[in-house]
Amino acid sequence: MKLIKTKNAIGQILCHDITQIIPDSYKGARFRKGHIIKSEDVELLLSMGKENIYIWEKKAGMLYEEEAAEILCNLAQGKNIRRAEVHEGKIELFSLCDGLLKVKTEKLFSINNIEGIVIATKKGNERIKEGNKIAGLKVVPLTIEEILLEKAKAICAEEKLLEVIPFSQKKVGLIVTGSEVYHKRIADAFTPVIKEKLSFYNTEIADSIILDDDHKAITEKCLAMIANACDFIICTGGMSVDPDDRTPLAIKNTGAEIVSYGAPVLPGGMMLLAYYPKDKARIPIIGLPACVMYYKKTAFDIILPRIMANDEVTKTELAMLGEGGLL
Repeated sequence: MKLIKTKNAIGQILCHDITQIIPDSYKGARFRKGHIIKSEDVELLLSMGKENIYIWEKKAGMLYEEEAAEILCNLAQGKNIRRAEVHEGKIELFSLCDGLLKVKTEKLFSINNIEGIVIATKKGNERIKEGNKIAGLKVVPLTIEEILLEKAKAICAEEKLLEVIPFSQKKVGLIVTGSEVYHKRIADAFTPVIKEKLSFYNTEIADSIILDDDHKAITEKCLAMIANACDFIICTGGMSVDPDDRTPLAIKNTGAEIVSYGAPVLPGGMMLLAYYPKDKARIPIIGLPACVMYYKKTAFDIILPRIMANDEVTKTELAMLGEGGLL
């Protein structure tokens, strides 16, 4: 910092907040650190008793916090994200749409490992509403070595840290299985739950049916729904190891690739995820255990935002859900 006469400070950057007190009326920061002093500010500063002020003395190889924040913002702000103006050395990012937040986790970790840099984000692979705040970024000191920001640039290269993938509107095929429901011994409790979970995504159930525990009939209906342009198939029930539960076999017999039967998430450990090959597109087929009816959050709720954003899930990614998977 450098101490100078206020009357000579026009165009300089203020190094600290300056508080104004008006008895019985106002007390607060009249000027914030980072403010570029204008000619019209001088008389007000003098009226506040500030004959001298500290300004930032520019040095080669050093960046002021607001300059550094702008660099970090450029590294982080990907598609469908808007930024706010820098405030108190910090820039916040917001989603421009309902969608899935994607975070380059390893790159984010590496950048946050650089001394003095802070980027905090919402958790990746979760659904975000339009307008939601998704990140805040800044540097800790008032000034920071430029070489540290160059390290951050090298980590990101041409790839942004964050993006929001908009949700797509899908035609959903819903198959409810179980002899007890098929023969009307009990009411279908699955369909209302699935409708509620899909309501966030502005999509529709284009075809639905209740079937007995007949794996051939389930397979045929899955394929028929795909032929009729359904681009997401949900099969509910019949997912346990009981001899009458045939849904996993039925999904396998469609010719779909089984990503995983089971996920390290409780409740929902018996969930099955598969993708049906079709041209370049891959249609997700998911088998849901009965727990989805009873619990507010299950493995299905973790995977659903990714399916609705056409973000294909791998077996490795499912395995990584174990930490934090006890819901």
